[in-house]
Amino acid sequence: MPQTDPSTAFDTATAVIRSEGGGLVASLDPGWDVGGGVLNGGYLLAVAARAAVLESPHAHPVALSASYLRAPAAGPVSLTVVPGPGGRTLAHSHVVLSDATGPAVTVQATTATLGDEVPSYAAPMPAATPVEQCVSIAGNAHLAPSAVSVPGLSRRVETRLDPLTSGWAVGRPGEEPLMRAWLRFADDREPDPLALVTFTDALPPTSWALGRFGWAPTVQLQVLVRALPAPGWCLVEARAGEIAGGWLDEDYRIWDATGRLVAQSRQLARAPRA
Repeated sequence: MPQTDPSTAFDTATAVIRSEGGGLVASLDPGWDVGGGVLNGGYLLAVAARAAVLESPHAHPVALSASYLRAPAAGPVSLTVVPGPGGRTLAHSHVVLSDATGPAVTVQATTATLGDEVPSYAAPMPAATPVEQCVSIAGNAHLAPSAVSVPGLSRRVETRLDPLTSGWAVGRPGEEPLMRAWLRFADDREPDPLALVTFTDALPPTSWALGRFGWAPTVQLQVLVRALPAPGWCLVEARAGEIAGGWLDEDYRIWDATGRLVAQSRQLARAPRA
């Protein structure tokens, strides 16, 4: 997949170009929202990661740590990339995504070139319900809480909920803040490292599994991309360790269609209000 393929929604929405003045600019697509016009944190991080790759001798983002200062508006943004130490195998940089109001997202990025090495150990894929037996969020608007419409993100990232962890969607919340779903782009674009960055923040908040609905804005998100994903569906699992004091933490793991662990993330978010 080329750096930017205008035939796919994701590559168009995350495109980063160099302006006539030499700086990097992008246009945030309002269609990648999570409700109320708020853009998804994983989508924003993918835009910043693309900027880091453009200014790096290496092809892939492998470690990202983002702080979300506020929710940026859809539309034009600038991206400032300050290079850090680098070498033959990796490079570091600091990326700031700003809209007309000022800085909105800051990212420490490490880039490298991923290969096809066989892992000596990797967390096994959980026993999930086959994708054909799972339920699409976009195709079943009634699954969402009554006050929440299907977000634009779920129309661009096909999300098939595993019935084993989605009782909340049919009025039967569980006792564990755990979610699992199969993901791929709705236009059949195959996954790559930039796609995995978005997938690490693509599920509803894990507090929803307990029946505690509402917006859970991301404050900090750390992503590790471990390998080049195989074509096909990715299985994504998110689990919270604790929901307390107005805060929610989440750990994501992503496996590709071959069952290989290809990405992980950890985030801190504000918990939905009771």
